[in-house]
Amino acid sequence: MQQPGPPAEKKPILVITSQVVRGSISGRGVEFALQRLGHPVWFLPTLVLPWHPGHGVATRSVPDSAAFAAMADDLASSPKLAELGGVMTGYLGSHEQAEPIAKLIDAVKRANPDAVYLCDPVIGDAAAGEAGGLYVPEATAVAMRDVLLPLADIATPNNFEVAWLSGFSSETEIEALAAARSLGPERVIVTSAPALRRNAISNLLAGPSGAVAAEHAAIPHPPKGTGDMLSALFFSRVLSGMKDEEALVRAAGSTFELVARSVKRGADELLIAEEQDSLVRPMALVSQRRVMESTARA
Repeated sequence: MQQPGPPAEKKPILVITSQVVRGSISGRGVEFALQRLGHPVWFLPTLVLPWHPGHGVATRSVPDSAAFAAMADDLASSPKLAELGGVMTGYLGSHEQAEPIAKLIDAVKRANPDAVYLCDPVIGDAAAGEAGGLYVPEATAVAMRDVLLPLADIATPNNFEVAWLSGFSSETEIEALAAARSLGPERVIVTSAPALRRNAISNLLAGPSGAVAAEHAAIPHPPKGTGDMLSALFFSRVLSGMKDEEALVRAAGSTFELVARSVKRGADELLIAEEQDSLVRPMALVSQRRVMESTARA
């Protein structure tokens, strides 16, 4: 009997987002998850915070625009650039970072035409303000929409973000799907999309082979960082060759299980180190269903 060969080597991923000193949101959680799944990670911080602002006063340390651009240029000229299998961007420290990041993404794709770019447009959510809204300056949100989103192969907005970026309502599943299709990237996942079941969370994928929703039970008062985590887990699995629907269900299952276990232990952050098996082999049940594409496009 022929023995199985060694597992395929996973490509490095360049992550460009914020960094916290304590906690597991944004770059901290994304970097750990991708490395746990076998990807070497290049990490370019857009700003540094002591912790998530929800935990108290958090001083923002944003790199000087010229220094950030110079570092992005250094990376763009690296002889190792062709090693990268993908780029993932998230929270921006300022709108001035968008153009250097766009140039860096272009350089990655020129060095490796098969590299994939995932844009997680972290600009706001329904809890930001009394009626929901942006938690970044509008200029930063506009730069995300006009500079980075058009370059993306995959985008992962939440339900507020898909509405703001598209200019369309996302109050129903059909509306959220239509808004997602209008953004442009080949694959768009709307996290926290309207669910069909009560007390449930839906992750709605608009992809090249149709639309699918992955739903699981909602957990009250979850730690922050679930959107970052789902984006990273989906990205890893797509880059590894997994089909979209399976990648979505696995990513949603891992994220749900990680949240459930963290909440059960009374944590105010996702316990990604302590519960890292959930990243690799989730046991949580996630329902999946196809969504009528023709209705959404009507």
